[in-house]
Amino acid sequence: MQTPDFFRCRIDAMINLRDPLAVLATRLPWALIEASLAPKFEHRDRAGDTLESSDLLGPVQMVVGAGQSSAGRPKLPVRLMSSLVYLKHSYNLSDEVLVARWSENVLWQFFSGLEYYEHRQPCDPTQIGRFRRAIGEDGMELLLKATIDTAVSAKAVKPAELERVIVDTTVGEKAIAHPVDSRLLEIARHKVVAAAKRAGIGFKQTFAKEGKALRRRAGGYAHAKQFKRLRRAVKRQRTILGIVMREVKRKIEAPEFVPQHPKALSDLMALLERAERIRTQQRHDKNKLYALHAPEVECIGKGKARKPYEFGVKSAVVVAHKSGLMLGAKTFPGNPYDGHTLNAILQQSAKLTQSAGIAVKQVVVDLGFRGVDADNPDKQIIHRGKIKSMTPQQKGWLRRRQAIEPAIGHLKSDNRMDRCWLQCASGDLLHTIGCAAGYNLRWLLRAIARLDIRAVFCACYNQSCRPNKPQQRHAALMAALGFRELIFGSDTRRLPEQKSGSTPCAVLERKMNFAGPTKKAEIAPRPG
Repeated sequence: MQTPDFFRCRIDAMINLRDPLAVLATRLPWALIEASLAPKFEHRDRAGDTLESSDLLGPVQMVVGAGQSSAGRPKLPVRLMSSLVYLKHSYNLSDEVLVARWSENVLWQFFSGLEYYEHRQPCDPTQIGRFRRAIGEDGMELLLKATIDTAVSAKAVKPAELERVIVDTTVGEKAIAHPVDSRLLEIARHKVVAAAKRAGIGFKQTFAKEGKALRRRAGGYAHAKQFKRLRRAVKRQRTILGIVMREVKRKIEAPEFVPQHPKALSDLMALLERAERIRTQQRHDKNKLYALHAPEVECIGKGKARKPYEFGVKSAVVVAHKSGLMLGAKTFPGNPYDGHTLNAILQQSAKLTQSAGIAVKQVVVDLGFRGVDADNPDKQIIHRGKIKSMTPQQKGWLRRRQAIEPAIGHLKSDNRMDRCWLQCASGDLLHTIGCAAGYNLRWLLRAIARLDIRAVFCACYNQSCRPNKPQQRHAALMAALGFRELIFGSDTRRLPEQKSGSTPCAVLERKMNFAGPTKKAEIAPRPG
């Protein structure tokens, strides 16, 4: 292959272009993604400032700083940053590990649009977070929409299959420790003391030694189930936190107090407000604070025996009924009733699938979505509460409702939805949509491998005009098996559907729906 760079080899000459990720790199609508996201990174027009001066003719006014500024470093390519977001959620990697592995992976660099291999990190890990905040909810939905459009254009899923979906809710857990009163009180005391010192406030006593001892003692009492002693230790922790907070408030209100920095004072006031919530909240209160750094966290119980309570935000997902493609994902702060989330998540799904020209008609849900038929008049909502009035076809659709449960499990275990490390409620939303985009990317990789096997299989089969002789059919099957080993590696000798005693050729023939079930005598055993 000719290359304009004499000393470097092009990436497309170094990799297997039949690899599913390499094929997907040529199928995703990168031009549309770049055109849609580029305006978010343009320099904004500024009105400028008006300065008054004088010259020989008298006073004049000048406008300075108007227009678009060219200051700052050049921006990184939009395709590079978008591909990093895809790869992060597809392979369940942190930002730091992602950029380190990107510098070593030739296939990932081809997916990111590079022509030549570069042994360097693509960017600083913090720039991925800044890119995600800059594109916002609309940009993340665009990345999710690109995966859906690619699945339709590659004929991995039929547009008519998107008319019937499954909807369910789950909890997107936040990256916080399990909330315990003694731990929250000790952290609040430590944070208030540190913030006050940054603002220039000194303390007569910080109770650092006693607070640490009380925290350790409360943990021991809780483990031994000595609850009367535990309540006494927690009560003393509340008293200590109140002493520290009152001393800080007295010194702030003093007339001679001058903060060292305005931001330090604003941070201290925010911490005092949260610490007061932690100090005064009781066991059965509503809207409790479960983490000092994440006040948006909510306690949600989904009826799981292994995990009665989860701390995060309620998230709803939409999955295609037949294919399992993710068609929408959204967070709902406030822990609303499941049925009240249906209209909003279906609107998002309709926006993401509008390119296919298909509208959702049937929605398969569980009993948590009862009573919302009036809010969705153009949708046929199917759940177990209507079992007596259902047709046999609808009952068959309902039996597949559980297909969304493993999809949610893979979202959490494979695509980073098990813990959200992003800040604020907006971070929860961006993280949830990114997880759905990563899920779809892995779905597309499996679909491309499956479609390529089918295409080569059919080509080998049709070149002999539907062979009837066992020898010709076996030759076509062996060609398809060779292509399968090219995709998945030659070390996997047995197909997933292959049982002991059956040949791979027989499995492939049944898989491709050739002339029905195959007798063992018709196909010779695979050599070797």
